[in-house]
Amino acid sequence: MSLIKFLSSKIFLKQLILAIVALIVLSFLLIQWLKVDTNHGEFIQVPELKGKTLDVAEISLKDNDLRLEIQDSANYNPNYPKYSVIEQYPLAGAQVKEDRKIYVTVNPSGYRKVALPNIVRRTFRQAKPTLEALGFEVGNISYKDDIGKDEVLEMRFEGKTIKNGELLPITSKIDLILGNGNKASN
Repeated sequence: MSLIKFLSSKIFLKQLILAIVALIVLSFLLIQWLKVDTNHGEFIQVPELKGKTLDVAEISLKDNDLRLEIQDSANYNPNYPKYSVIEQYPLAGAQVKEDRKIYVTVNPSGYRKVALPNIVRRTFRQAKPTLEALGFEVGNISYKDDIGKDEVLEMRFEGKTIKNGELLPITSKIDLILGNGNKASN
């Protein structure tokens, strides 16, 4: 039998039509299965998590069939409670599929600690910007008899003398004792 006769035979045409119908039916079934499996057209609204503790945020997400993923803990923000969410992505109100990860940034328990620089025997004019650049605040300034006028003689934190290299939380107020330019009397 020649190729042309075979291609025009009833058996070949019947098999070709059956194959095309089978392909159409399988494609239709595959598309329907994908719609069901991917929840096509079904979305969940992301809840507002800012300001909530991690436990409350996790419960809220589980109730909505979403997952919590801690992305980072940022610098301490005193406007939010400790260990609470300060940022989230996707943002509240966004439409997402179920089982989507919601990335959050958490507020740490407090300010990070920074080592004190060596500013003893430096002028106040040098010491103040050095402390402020590291995130400290200059607190009370008092004077004591010493030949070095406006020279830092001592640093104090909460009434205790502190030395360079000690770790203190950022935004701590450092009290300074400066020389008044008078020779110390014996």
